[in-house]
Amino acid sequence: MSLSTSEKLKVEVRGHTALVTIDNPGANTWDTESLPALKDLVEKLNEDKNIYALVLTGAGEKFFSAGADLKLFAGGDPDNARAMAVYFGEAFEALADFRGVSIAAVNGFAMGGGLEAAMACDIRIAEEQAQMALPEAKVGLLPCGGGTQRLSRLVGEGWAKRMILCGERIDATTAERIGLVEEVVGRGEALDKALALAEQVGQQSPISVAFCKRLLHTGRNTVIAAGLEGERDLFVDLFSTEDQREGVNAFLEKRKPEWKNS
Repeated sequence: MSLSTSEKLKVEVRGHTALVTIDNPGANTWDTESLPALKDLVEKLNEDKNIYALVLTGAGEKFFSAGADLKLFAGGDPDNARAMAVYFGEAFEALADFRGVSIAAVNGFAMGGGLEAAMACDIRIAEEQAQMALPEAKVGLLPCGGGTQRLSRLVGEGWAKRMILCGERIDATTAERIGLVEEVVGRGEALDKALALAEQVGQQSPISVAFCKRLLHTGRNTVIAAGLEGERDLFVDLFSTEDQREGVNAFLEKRKPEWKNS
């Protein structure tokens, strides 16, 4: 029986490592099926004492994950927005709190919710061609899967503002320089490197690792909880604006949005 409740998340257990592949053609987007499936999967892995590490990657050669399927937001429904914000929050918070060590093998574009998933992991390995962004404001939205909270903690407030407020997309070299990823490798090498790192995790006491991770997160988690709740609330508030509907639909219609600031 598969560990995953969704075909959009493929799971393979290799020794003490769970390899999880986001597989939702063509851009490995997150949706109402894959997000709850990720939460459920992490909960199952937490209960399996033989699993010490989790490696997350994307299917194919182009995308790690392009984030949310924007078609879900085209109607401008606040209730749907709230449901999606909860799905994103629960899934990525479960990933961030995984008992063992989580490693993102970023094998291509990591955009929006795709980058948020990578940031929820403990360590990020990126291939040289990877590109990363939180472009939600370009379509009248905001990052609702922890992006506004985790990015600044990883790269500092200045770079977080450049990426979120200015919509700046960065390459893998820049991501390593500012601390968004821990290492850059060649094309097609991220998964092997991530799996090798996961093997190193297996050489240590899993209980010690779990306790150390809990302590490393203690100070951060006391602050981030309120920020994550506020992030979801303001995401939903956007759905009472004209700009939200204009931004999403302009993207889907492949045209430039006409902002009204209302």
